[in-house]
Amino acid sequence: MTLTQLRYIVAIADSGLNITLAADRVHATQPGLSKQLKQLEDELGFQLFSRKGRSLDSVTPQGGQVIERARAILAEAANIRALAANLRSEERGELSIATTHTQARFVLPAAVGALKKRYPSVSVHLKPHGDAQVMELLERGQVDLAIVSTAGSKPPADGLAVPLYRWRRAVIAPRNHALGKLGRAPKLADLARHPLVSYESSLRTDSSLRHAFATAGLIPNFACTARDADLIKTYVRAGLGVGVLAEMAMTPEDEADLRVFDTEGLMPDCTAWLVLRRDRVLRDYATALVELVAPQIDGRELRRVLAGNASPQWPEPPVWREMHERRLAAA
Repeated sequence: MTLTQLRYIVAIADSGLNITLAADRVHATQPGLSKQLKQLEDELGFQLFSRKGRSLDSVTPQGGQVIERARAILAEAANIRALAANLRSEERGELSIATTHTQARFVLPAAVGALKKRYPSVSVHLKPHGDAQVMELLERGQVDLAIVSTAGSKPPADGLAVPLYRWRRAVIAPRNHALGKLGRAPKLADLARHPLVSYESSLRTDSSLRHAFATAGLIPNFACTARDADLIKTYVRAGLGVGVLAEMAMTPEDEADLRVFDTEGLMPDCTAWLVLRRDRVLRDYATALVELVAPQIDGRELRRVLAGNASPQWPEPPVWREMHERRLAAA
């Protein structure tokens, strides 16, 4: 049994039992991967995957147990490599980040740019998804860290969650829109009278935006949803409705033709979180990225918490708007 074989069977499971896709993910040939799978099954004395013709059909009960342990072994092997690289002060490697499109597009570019100046030999791989998919990638060990948001201050349920900053939703509309004629900040009742354009997560039953409307006895009308904030702004400009999106997604250029309305107290604030697996050793450059995104976080303290040598006592996360303005002033 080899680490290569274990890596192959995990890749098969994570690729939906698609041998071709699995081989591509581990940079192997399909025949080579199939051969290694057969050798491992012969050694174990049972099948890890049931077959239907020449295709894999499902993970067998025995295979499920083996794959679970294979993940743990591969994770520890990766930890040893990461620990050794840190002890050698090695400044090359790869950093995989799962996050939302909004964070990837509007928050991370400056931090990743600064990281690359410090660690030019580190390859950064961004994987934008919805929040649920982001956490799935982290749980499977397919990324080094995740950045997601929740309403209020309640952290995500899985992993070690570190608060990065607090942010509000922005309500936007074309400058000639009826909301601009109210003479005051819009209320939820005002928004309920117009079609809305927002994130696709707004359609979920557990959406904090939907909950805010429901608490007020209102039903929102979502005319269009998307994962990408730029698409939301595009369809607001096209006249499909009033936009509701993260304030980080608004740029000075947007305000040339879009009006941004005050939403203080209108909807619950949100918190952006860095989420890490407790069983992983972070490379030094990953810790550096955390400090670049959230300067209030001490990388040494983060390492102590991950190692189980300290309890999490994170500083109060700053407000995005204020943090962003300080960075602009310092630039």
